[in-house]
Amino acid sequence: MRKVLAGLLVLAFFGFALGQTLVLWTTEEQPKRMAIQRAIAEKFEKQTGIKVEVVPVTENQLAERITAAYAAGQLPDLVFHPIDYTVGWAAEGILDTEAATEVVRELGEGTFAKGALELARYMGNYTAVPTDGWTQLLLFRRDLFKARSLSEPKTFAAILAGIEALHDPPAFYGFVAATDPSQVYFQQVFEHIALANGVRLVDEAGNVTLNTPAMVDTLKFYKKLAEASPPGNLYWKQSRELYLAGRAGQIIWSPFILDELAGLRDSAPVTAFKDPTTDELAKRTGFVARLIGPNNPKGASYAQISYLGITADADVEAAKKFVKFLLTDAYLDWLSMAPEGKFPVRRGTAADPEYFVKGWSKLEIGVDRKRPLGAIYPPEVVEKILAGLEVADRWGFARGQGALVAKLYGEKTIPKIVRRYLDGELTAEEAAAEMQRAVEALK
Repeated sequence: MRKVLAGLLVLAFFGFALGQTLVLWTTEEQPKRMAIQRAIAEKFEKQTGIKVEVVPVTENQLAERITAAYAAGQLPDLVFHPIDYTVGWAAEGILDTEAATEVVRELGEGTFAKGALELARYMGNYTAVPTDGWTQLLLFRRDLFKARSLSEPKTFAAILAGIEALHDPPAFYGFVAATDPSQVYFQQVFEHIALANGVRLVDEAGNVTLNTPAMVDTLKFYKKLAEASPPGNLYWKQSRELYLAGRAGQIIWSPFILDELAGLRDSAPVTAFKDPTTDELAKRTGFVARLIGPNNPKGASYAQISYLGITADADVEAAKKFVKFLLTDAYLDWLSMAPEGKFPVRRGTAADPEYFVKGWSKLEIGVDRKRPLGAIYPPEVVEKILAGLEVADRWGFARGQGALVAKLYGEKTIPKIVRRYLDGELTAEEAAAEMQRAVEALK
């Protein structure tokens, strides 16, 4: 009789598991990425009996849809989202921060990139679990720097030394900066430089902190970068084209350029050599993720991190199981959606601290041709590319000012003021004061 009862209990439990369905909202809505996510969901169901419904949501509609679902008490169990929303959603009660924190601690805090965790810290907990991200990179012609015995351009002084040694316009430019105020790229590059020099958007109390000596120094440094660049309004297109043409010594770009450097994308050919499919430029390129300004010896990197949040309406235990599954058994499948833009924010496991990094380096990148990342870039280069995740930072997000940052990006407030400074309409001191007033008015 006891065996029969025990069997009925097991069947009842398994039947309950089979009846569970988690809903995951994801902004990775491209068909190939949806196929990978649904395959992950199927693997999870086979392992646990818990179904996962993967629902695509366009990123620019995500905030509106989450707000409406929260008001109706119909949030999904899980939501994949960028850093832009995570702290704000936690403050509004949309995310279950205790559940996310439990997952991080069960997986091991030490297995995650420190910067990715710090950006998601709120009220002693983590707002959500980091899944992947990328850090902006300073690319430099390592071969030319080595030939002139120049130091790696990780400090402002070393960047300027590289400009002085290499700048020979119009044949060759020591740097290609962002100067087009209509482009978000300008905000991204300038923010990266400002973070490196210790400039914060707000303090812990939420007060705007842009009118500072560190900002004045940052502006003066940025003007030197602009003076070493071609004339006109420049953005990501010109910096990429000039670098791929072998006419630029240093640029700042996202890691989505990694496959292009290796001649794997026909729409962005390497024109520096006769063969546009060669990986010669990749071999000659060095990378710096953490820049160091004179006012910030620790340095910083500009990061875009994505998170998987467990919501306030979730089936918590089932949702936790899925997040842990995604970041262990299915993690390399997840990263394979776009390895050049999905860096592993979880490096490995307690047993093998570099397990996921090693697996990620074997994933293929490219569009018209594909090759494993590690076949193009050696381990020491891969490590440099990933190093920025440890000091990953952004203006405002970690202090709950995501809405303010969104306004800055939408209205391009900072680039417009910096451009006026570059054009000589403002002094550095006047530009810093103008930024302070303009950002305060947006709050």
